[in-house]
Amino acid sequence: MTNIILLGPPGAGKGTQAKNLVATRNMVQLSTGDMLRDAQASGSEMGQKVAKIMSEGKLVTDQIVIGLIREKLQQGSEGGFIFDGFPRTLPQADALEKLMLEMEMKVDSVIELQVDDEVLVDRIVNRAKEAAAAGEPVRADDNAESLKIRLMEYYKKTSPLIGYYYAKGNLQRVDGLASIEDVQKSIDWILGK
Repeated sequence: MTNIILLGPPGAGKGTQAKNLVATRNMVQLSTGDMLRDAQASGSEMGQKVAKIMSEGKLVTDQIVIGLIREKLQQGSEGGFIFDGFPRTLPQADALEKLMLEMEMKVDSVIELQVDDEVLVDRIVNRAKEAAAAGEPVRADDNAESLKIRLMEYYKKTSPLIGYYYAKGNLQRVDGLASIEDVQKSIDWILGK
């Protein structure tokens, strides 16, 4: 069982690579957004708490997100877990590390998908144009201005994690602008396939 964190700015390909790891390594993707939606739909005590907070337009606390992650980790996974979209901040990284220690688990690798911002913006804008031309749904925030705001947010809050995990010795870097297949091969190499 291998547990990994995927880091990288919006549009770097974290979701695409996580889906591949789920399919090829039987890992479980822990996406914060998906977990919050699942909790709301579950009707559980935690789900009711999440639904109330979100219906009021408030942000769910780190404590609640850690609680949701704890529930998922307790369910187990044959292939391990992929943390996608969490942690986003240093306090979240500390909370995750504490939780993993409590559960006698660890994060084996932190994989940063490195990208050039200008190329990334062009890629996302072109992807949105191609989807629109094909009549496919386009994310409302897949435009240059929204992406630049999301990138700024990433660099302010999440990029400090790169130094945090580098200092811990488990940061690995992958060229996120390579082809999807080449990125997959690089991740497989890191994970020892």
